[in-house]
Amino acid sequence: MVKSNPEGEALVNDLVLRLNDKKGLDVVVVDLAGRATFTDFFVIATGTSTTHVATLASEVDLFAHERKIRVRGVEGLPECFWVLLDLGDVLVHIFLQETREFYNLEKLWSPKAQQAVLA
Repeated sequence: MVKSNPEGEALVNDLVLRLNDKKGLDVVVVDLAGRATFTDFFVIATGTSTTHVATLASEVDLFAHERKIRVRGVEGLPECFWVLLDLGDVLVHIFLQETREFYNLEKLWSPKAQQAVLA
């Protein structure tokens, strides 16, 4: 059984609130604890334009700075169709709607999809 990470969950909840405050759409958390070795959580959000995606990414960077969390990497700038921010235990994916629908990370990483791959 995977132990829950209360500090990580609190951090993710605060990050979700921050993205919601900046009008991020369809913010979803995918708990990967025990299923992935590279991170514990995906936070996935949608921006309405490339400018909005960049603004949301900047907000995540500011959030990490305020919390003294090192941003290990950022990918997808300046195009801003899909920006990935690596906060270690949390990977933040910010998409344009079309890009999010195409890659469909929620479905790919859902427990049901994971079981189907293993079966």
